Amino acid sequence: MPTYSIGQAAGLLGVSSETVRRWADGGLLRMDRDGAGNRVIDGVSLAEFATERASGLHPVPGDVRTSVRNSFAGIVTKVTLDDVIAQVEIQSGPHRVVSVVSREAVEELGIEVGVTATARVKSTNVHIDRPDDRG
Repeated sequence: MPTYSIGQAAGLLGVSSETVRRWADGGLLRMDRDGAGNRVIDGVSLAEFATERASGLHPVPGDVRTSVRNSFAGIVTKVTLDDVIAQVEIQSGPHRVVSVVSREAVEELGIEVGVTATARVKSTNVHIDRPDDRG
């Protein structure tokens, strides 16, 4: 079974090493000691923790039914427009998600740098949702 150092676990979870230590000290994340006495996390425990931690982070609104399972909520960092097509970049935690959508969709959703948006990914298609906060 693979094991991970505190730093490796922190990188995979997108948090600081100190946060991983606090979770372990608080009993939220199980750690053991390796042969050299270093604190390590077994891969199965880390995978379970990551799954539990991510549950509900990017929920689909209650009035939307969708088969899309992978959501990346974040902030729009770049929008490149031409006459018909737009490229939208979203930073979601440690993830950069890039989508090519119609210019019309970008304009209708009010997507611009600095707004929050959610990229929803199914297979090789990326869909971008944004809460309607225009009043």
